[in-house]
Amino acid sequence: MSFLVNLALGLLFGIGLVVSGMADPAKVLNFLDFSGTWDPSLAFVMGGAVVVTFLGYRLVLKRPAPVAAERFHLPTARGIDERVVIGPAIFGFGWGLSGFCPGPALTSLGIGAPGTLVFVPAMLVGMWAARLAVARFRVAYPD
Repeated sequence: MSFLVNLALGLLFGIGLVVSGMADPAKVLNFLDFSGTWDPSLAFVMGGAVVVTFLGYRLVLKRPAPVAAERFHLPTARGIDERVVIGPAIFGFGWGLSGFCPGPALTSLGIGAPGTLVFVPAMLVGMWAARLAVARFRVAYPD
């Protein structure tokens, strides 16, 4: 059951990315180009996502447990460390250079967008390198 729920939600997410234009790197890059061909429509997509997420969390967390699991798995960490600052900075830098973030890149790979043939392997190598760097950092500098 959990697999089918996750599959349905993943398909809904991918369709939403395509319909909203977030799978198109040109649209994303135009959103980031304030002095040229700025396209503010992506701000409405992001704003809508924030509103839906805010309301969804309020409704769902009133339940004693999720529909497809025994309990909620919510983050417990409250502190801000290097990973919370450096990770999003690298993510934003890559997003601004390529116009892709991971979800839309995988969606665009499925529809055969040419830029994803370079971006997705590079993203996977970057994810592997980040895990390796964190593991080595933890060995060199334990808490």
